[in-house]
Amino acid sequence: MMRTRPLKVALLGCGVVGSEVTRIITTHADDLAARIGAPIELAGIAVRRPNRVRAGVPAELLTTDATALVKRGDLDVVVEVVGGIEPVRTLITTAFEHGASVVSANKALLAADGAGLHAKAAEHKVDLYYEAAVAGAIPLIRPLRESLAGDKVNRVLGIVNGTTNFILDKMDSTGAGYSEALDEATALGYAEADPTADVEGFDAAAKAAILAGIAFHTRVTIDDVYREGLTEVTAADIASARQMGCTVKLLAVCERAPDGRSVTARVHPAMIPLSHPLASVREAYNAVVVEAEAAGRLMFYGPGAGGAPTASAVLGDLVAACRNKLAATTGAGESAYTRLPVSPMGDVVTRYHISLDVADKPGVLAQVATVFAEHDVSIDTVRQQGRDGEASLVVVTHRALDAALSATVSSLRKLDTVRGVASIMRVEGE
Repeated sequence: MMRTRPLKVALLGCGVVGSEVTRIITTHADDLAARIGAPIELAGIAVRRPNRVRAGVPAELLTTDATALVKRGDLDVVVEVVGGIEPVRTLITTAFEHGASVVSANKALLAADGAGLHAKAAEHKVDLYYEAAVAGAIPLIRPLRESLAGDKVNRVLGIVNGTTNFILDKMDSTGAGYSEALDEATALGYAEADPTADVEGFDAAAKAAILAGIAFHTRVTIDDVYREGLTEVTAADIASARQMGCTVKLLAVCERAPDGRSVTARVHPAMIPLSHPLASVREAYNAVVVEAEAAGRLMFYGPGAGGAPTASAVLGDLVAACRNKLAATTGAGESAYTRLPVSPMGDVVTRYHISLDVADKPGVLAQVATVFAEHDVSIDTVRQQGRDGEASLVVVTHRALDAALSATVSSLRKLDTVRGVASIMRVEGE
């Protein structure tokens, strides 16, 4: 039996995602009511520029006073699609204090202070949902929190930023350089006017922190995540990857240590074999591979950004939060019982692809190999090309500690026969 009194929902932000959320709530009102068990009523929409034209958004619902909106006391759910840290953190905690559950797409805030937000939600017996914070429309947070709650997740490996995947895909498929590929991404609307958050890996690092915390039941913040962007990736790196039967992707990698006593979370460009499922992820799509003890390898794939895909994830959370309100209960909160430490990047073990510019003369390879051996870094393959007294030497290692590889590179730079280190890239997805 459906309740006739509506559940009141407020929206913070009405940009691309917020407008799409409003449209879906309005046009699919009957279906949403049937799925929830009660109708939804949009009670207010907080915006910074109320005079801006927003097709399909009732002007009478707009307000510039977000604080007054979340303090109303009669709201059931607040949907936050503004982004940033403050004043959003204060608005969300104020909503909790006044009895409203919160649905958020704010990866930056959750990666910085997810623990504090979860604690505040638990204190006031309300929900905090954030499926839209990672990988857009792809159902990922809920499967990790609920479907795999009885399993042990050991690794999460994924492409979680569409802008960088588009850039690397264009570099791989057309031979373009980084700047050319970025210009195309910007022209098509895949990259922001200031692409720093994407291309320097900040966006992916925030998502990695969220995924690692949920997957390993421990607290991980963005400050715990090692981060490298893709601005140093060259067309030569892409070409070298192809010679190895690989492609280059900006990956978020979250791993449980083999002894189970720590975890790592990192974001960086990496070569992956063309046979790996992530290698075929093209354009601005996202994909995440989850490796669990009982379930094995699972892959989640789909559009990772955009108004409609992100709104889909928001609406899924909104339905869940509204159902809980009707049942006078809450969903799963934070699970951080393992309290596992996050190991530094120096403790990470992986393979490496190192390209060196060296003198083209006898004994160079032996010198380089000796340096690797001195630092206990085992060489898998070597490829050398030389001409007119100069040569390039490409070394692929077996798995080694990041700290050992860093020491190796430092020693290589001191050799008279090594003109420079052209590039260093990790190799993942074995």
